[in-house]
Amino acid sequence: MTVSRTVELEGHIIDSGMMGNCFGVVMDMGGEFEVEEFEVGRHKHAETYCRMRVMADTEEELRAIVHELNQQGATVADPRDARLVAAPEDGVVPVDFYSTTNHPTFVRVDGQWLEVEDVEMDCALVVEESEDGDPRVRTKVLNAVEEGDLVVTGESGIRVEPPERPRNGGGSFGFMQGGVSSERPSASLIEEIADEMREVRENDGNVLAVCGPAIVHSGGRDALADLVRAGYVDALSAGNGFAVHDLERDLYGTSLGVDTESLEHPRKGHKHHIYTISEIVRLGGIPEAVEEDVVDEGVMYECVENDVPYVLAGSIRDDGPLPDTITDAIEAQNAIREQAHEADLVLMLSTLLHSVAVGNCLPSTTKTVCVDINPATVTQLLDRGSAQAIGMVTDIGTFIPMLRDELLE
Repeated sequence: MTVSRTVELEGHIIDSGMMGNCFGVVMDMGGEFEVEEFEVGRHKHAETYCRMRVMADTEEELRAIVHELNQQGATVADPRDARLVAAPEDGVVPVDFYSTTNHPTFVRVDGQWLEVEDVEMDCALVVEESEDGDPRVRTKVLNAVEEGDLVVTGESGIRVEPPERPRNGGGSFGFMQGGVSSERPSASLIEEIADEMREVRENDGNVLAVCGPAIVHSGGRDALADLVRAGYVDALSAGNGFAVHDLERDLYGTSLGVDTESLEHPRKGHKHHIYTISEIVRLGGIPEAVEEDVVDEGVMYECVENDVPYVLAGSIRDDGPLPDTITDAIEAQNAIREQAHEADLVLMLSTLLHSVAVGNCLPSTTKTVCVDINPATVTQLLDRGSAQAIGMVTDIGTFIPMLRDELLE
């Protein structure tokens, strides 16, 4: 081993798994390490400190190892200011730019550690001047980087702080405490989710509901509309399909042509969704349909009536789409990103693609609940880095009414 670098780990690094993860990263990537200093916290609230020298055959291999260690929460010892390189063109980042995690991150600029604003995974870090003349650091998606932006590169001067296991237990919302299980007692977990929603509401926080069409198909639509009307949902993110089927249920009493109460297939029921789109287009959009009393119930109706903002992001498979649906992918991403950054609690309700999209925009400090009948949906969300999420594998048509009853009755 010809090159080395010293890194430090500090905090509850043993019981959170950080230290073991860092040891594993070094060995899995072909490096070696030597612990130079190790001080163990002696009680529950005491922190542990580890200083270790990391070695590799080449500078390139060492940089790759240090990058992964940084993602786990390790910091290069004796840090210097972060290295800033100007972006050469719009949408082009410098070589070796720092790619972010979704954990709280700090960047050393002019000898001071600055907290990164709008933390989000898979972004660049840009240092710029704030309104009062002081430096600030914020995330930027690659397509938003502008020529001349000062982009953080390398690993020096960057500190990541992954959430740790709460010292008081933390319940299901503690970092990595939730996981995925179809055997979890639903009633007790729903009570806990309801308590969190009440707390967010009392503190003037923001609850974001990420909705899939299965909510309508499975009979959870009316319960969700009740929650919107009662003020427990502050923003809604969905696709064209969810809105269409919600409106179809109001106009024709069906969802995808099926009566959700009798499960009968009315004549021409398979055309109801396209008839619904045509009617809303003719009126000019969902707010106009509500104003004309064509739509007088349902989730989208309650959003309009109660000034709950919604983002409908389009996809390649959409019929129509509705006039309210954002068909430009970048514009839709930015709208979802704005919602995610404002959220204090996110309910991901039976939608894989939207859950992953929103999850990618969330910092690891945002409490997240993912509910789906398919365990793969929740597992994929956690695998992509949303480790703060707890999952319930259950029927969404059962979950939402139970949550409604817990909150309202």
